Amino acid sequence: MTGAGGTPGTYDLAIDPRRSTLDTAVEVAKRAEAARIDALFAADLLTFGAQGAIGSQEPLIFIAALSQVTRHTGLIATVSTTFHHPFNLARLFGTLDHVSNGRAAWNLVTSAIGEENFGPDELPSPERRYARAAETLDVVNALWDSWGDGALTRGPDGHAVLDATKVQPIDHRGEFFSVAGPLNIPPLPQGRPVQIQAGQSEAGIALGARYAEVVFTSLPTMEIAQNYTATIRRQAADLGRPGGLPLVFSSFHATFGATEAEVRATVRDRHDAIDYDHGRVLVADMLGGGVDLSEAALDAPLPENLIPDVRSINRRRGRVEVFSDHIRRGLTLRELIVAAQDTGHWTVAGTPEQLADAVEERFRAGVLDVLSLNGLADDRQHDFIDNGLLPILRSRGIVKPDYVGPTLRENLGLPALTRTDSTWGADLDVG
Repeated sequence: MTGAGGTPGTYDLAIDPRRSTLDTAVEVAKRAEAARIDALFAADLLTFGAQGAIGSQEPLIFIAALSQVTRHTGLIATVSTTFHHPFNLARLFGTLDHVSNGRAAWNLVTSAIGEENFGPDELPSPERRYARAAETLDVVNALWDSWGDGALTRGPDGHAVLDATKVQPIDHRGEFFSVAGPLNIPPLPQGRPVQIQAGQSEAGIALGARYAEVVFTSLPTMEIAQNYTATIRRQAADLGRPGGLPLVFSSFHATFGATEAEVRATVRDRHDAIDYDHGRVLVADMLGGGVDLSEAALDAPLPENLIPDVRSINRRRGRVEVFSDHIRRGLTLRELIVAAQDTGHWTVAGTPEQLADAVEERFRAGVLDVLSLNGLADDRQHDFIDNGLLPILRSRGIVKPDYVGPTLRENLGLPALTRTDSTWGADLDVG
């Protein structure tokens, strides 16, 4: 949900192994649009086994297919800057914006896995990954902006007329890339696709504060959410960006029940199904992989000397910081294993009314602008969302009742992009 009230949702590809993943996703996309959900969110991991038995479809191609069975729902694709070139990224997301008539968004990640498939080198350090991401955004944005006002017009016969003098090279020469430009696809319906960035380490916050219009985060507690939001918005304001940006897009792992008794039973069943030996390994991974928890007592807090120096961690520093905070707060190993089942995301169990209370608390506190929902592929979960949670949030004025415009940018309530001297460059109102 945005300040005006919107709700992007995620989709689940594994509803029925007898059906294709596209069949399932099309069904979810249609459900999402019927529920007036603002966007579908496609995650991605670039290594074998990271996302279960069916793997991970390439997000851009997959979500482009969904653009043809929807008219209003936005389309968010996760793509790494560590393993992709900015000229290709500008063309790919620009084309998605065209084929969807202005509903494209890029969830930028720097990747913590997958380097074995993209060359002989080890995964670059977080500092190098984020430096490359920043240069990638500079190049991609310059390419999207390389078509000036009036470069493409409609002639008397209805055909397109190009004024090539209004299409300018970018002549970028940087640390990572040399890109002449200009972009060789027409100006985009949204000017630029909505820019989302995932990452909440120190470097991730700095990148999001400078560029992102929306930041996708894992904020398991109110305290973490408040600290994160205050930090990133303060940095954004120091850079001269408009107040309220970037929007905070929080993952919400909800366990629904029709009654409190049903909720308790569902949570108990989930906990009973946990493999706690595997859970020890999972928590160790959440802490950067450098600790051995095989002999640690399940129902005692972990000692703080197990908290790693985050500067020594090369992968998922934000996740390490979340679980380090859990240890400082005195969570037992058993509680940490339960939290690790949702990889440190915001997790709430309750009836639709209770879940709406949890969402409203964060919304009113100013630490939640966009909400991620799972489960539209499951009939029961879909019923809880569509006929339970969303009507309650709409009745409270937190989620808007309908789409407000044809583009994702409008439906998220983002400020309009503005041009100065026929460019979108340094004078952008938003990232």
